[in-house]
Formats: sequence, C-alpha cells, structure tokens
Amino acid sequence: MADLWLISVPLDKTSITSVEKLKHVITRTNLASCFMFPIPDLKEGILDSLLTLSDDLSQMDTLTESVIRNICQCLRDVMEGSRDKVLENTLVNGVDLLGYATRFEWDKAKYPTTNPVTCLKDLINKDVLQVAKELKSRSAAYNSGKASLQSLERKLDGTLQNRSLTDLIRKEDLVVSEYLTTLLVFVPRRSYAHWESTYECLSDLVVPRSSRKLLEDKEGGIFAVTLFKKAVCDFKGKAQENKFFVREYCLEVEEKVQKEKKQLIVQQTDHYKVFVHWLKVHFSQLSVAWIHLKALRVFVESALRYGLPVRYQALLLQADRKQSKRLEDELASLFGYLDPTATASKAEVAGDIPGFSAQEYFSYICFHINTNFLENPLNCTENLKPSSL
Repeated sequence: MADLWLISVPLDKTSITSVEKLKHVITRTNLASCFMFPIPDLKEGILDSLLTLSDDLSQMDTLTESVIRNICQCLRDVMEGSRDKVLENTLVNGVDLLGYATRFEWDKAKYPTTNPVTCLKDLINKDVLQVAKELKSRSAAYNSGKASLQSLERKLDGTLQNRSLTDLIRKEDLVVSEYLTTLLVFVPRRSYAHWESTYECLSDLVVPRSSRKLLEDKEGGIFAVTLFKKAVCDFKGKAQENKFFVREYCLEVEEKVQKEKKQLIVQQTDHYKVFVHWLKVHFSQLSVAWIHLKALRVFVESALRYGLPVRYQALLLQADRKQSKRLEDELASLFGYLDPTATASKAEVAGDIPGFSAQEYFSYICFHINTNFLENPLNCTENLKPSSL
C-alpha cells in the first residue's frame, strides 16, 4: 500500500541542493517516487490572518477526508461490497485519486488565484458542507426505500405460515358460493395426523373430507378446508386452540401487495442509479477540492514557517508504507537543518506551531495524503458532523 507525502522546503540554495540529493537517493534506492506539485502564486494576506487560516484549513482537511470516506462507504454499501464496482465509481476527473494527486494542476477556473486565500478556503468549505448535508439526506432516503422493499420481500418470501400466497394459490383451489367458503390453514408438519383426525370436528358445519394439502415447506403445509360461511368464526377459534393457523386470504389484497412490490422494485432501481451517479460525481468533485485544500495548507504553512514573501518548493513523494520509516529518516537527514528543534521532544515543539500535532511535526512541512478510502469501512454517513469555518 502506497503513502503520499506532500512536503515543502524553502526555495534557497541549500534546500535546492538537498532536493536534488533526495531525488538521487530515492531513485537509486527505489525508496519512493517523486513528483513536482505545482502551486500557483496566491494572495497570502497578513500574518495574523494566516495563523487563523491555518487552524481553519486543518479542520476542513479532517472534515473533507471524512466526507470523502463516507461517500466511498456509501458506494460500498449500495454495491454490496463489490470492490471492483466501487473502484470504477471512485475516479477523479477520469483517473484514480492517486493518479490525480501525482499529476496535480491547479484549477484556476474553479479556484481563481486572483481571489485571496481566505476566499478560496470559503469556496471549498461551502462545497464540503453542502455535500455532507446532502449525503445524509440522500443516503437516508435510499436506505428507507431499501428497508421498505426488504420488509415487503420478507412478507412475500417467508415461510408458508406468514408469507403472501398470491402466486401460490389458484382460484380453482377455492370454493366460494352463497353459503360455502374455503379457509386456508397452516398446519405444522408434526401436526398433520392431528389435523386429519380433528378438522371435521372443529365445527359442525365443515364439509366432510374437504381437506386438501395445497402447499408444503420445511415448516409445514397449507391445507384448504371447505365449510359454511356462518361457521367461520367458530372454526377459527377451535383451530387456534389446536395450534392450527388460519391464514387470512383475500385475492384482491394479495394482488395489491404484489403490485406494491413491483412498484417498490422499480422505484428502488431508479433511486439506486441516481444515488450511485450522485456519489460518483461528488466523490470526484470533493477529491479535487481536497487536493486543492492540501495545496492551500502547504502554501499557508510555508508562509508561516519560511516567512514572507513566500518562496518554497512543493514535492509529492509516493512511498510504500513499509518504507515510511526509511523515508522519514532520509528527509530528516537532508532537511534537519531547517529546524533543529524537530529532533527534540515533538510534544514540546509542535504545540506552538499552527496546524501541526505532536505526531506530525517535522523540520520540513509535511502532509500525508491517504488515497485508499476502502480501508477501515464505516457505516454510511457516520461521523459526518459539518461545522462552519
């Protein structure tokens, strides 16, 4: 599994030399792949605004990744865990997220560089919050329709004791006249003999020898019995006492249930197509926003760490996770001079650095990008807690 390391170093003679050494080392040792990560000149604003902006961007980064992860999990849910289908629908401008990140180009049409960094942040924030909100409502609607269909299918496809009998009972199986009617009775398998010996005695108005077994499953069978209509209530009561279950059956109602099932299937199929398309489109859009957000963080942190006017070089390193420690050591060796305190207690140093936690503070600027959102699956829409920034 590959990790992406988005790093930034000052654009000075020493750092340029170190970058060239880094490229030589990782090429020679196959430690990582190196890509340029071009970030255009942006309007940095004043130092105080950058401090606040750094914190805002950090929160947005976490939220955006969470929403993207939940979009992936929703795709996984609706596609019943098919990894291949999920991968087909998690593309960013036609390529996978890894490919988009390693060939990143700033989208000036969507995020005009004439706007201040705070405005670009607000553009991204607005999109993320809107997608998070809509994802909740769309997934709830989809899951509600799915639950309704599953509930109806259980009713139609259960055991003979409780499932719909519409497609199983024929009209010719029923005797219906001015005085006579047919009842359908579920009899457990262990009670067949008891039924045959007692059904005629459950009412004085049962037609003798009218019992016929129409259907059977592993639990029991459906028996048709003919009797006079005025004896129905008495027969039902006696049948219940003997643990025979009279099925309430109305052809018109049963046909209505089947029609409802067909309508739900059509509706859910249409909803599936619309929902998958929405997830696919917004995965791409939000991933684009997320990588631009990473670029904004690099720019802001470079301004804070290396000073104004901003002069820095951003690189994207792709390394296997097994090589992470070696890569970190190599970077520390090459760029440790940028901040010697990075080798001291990180907990002491990072507390005063905007946008950095104790676990991620280095002498150089570094952001990790996780491009595999199929790991550590969540429930759909879990942890979506939009907050305005």
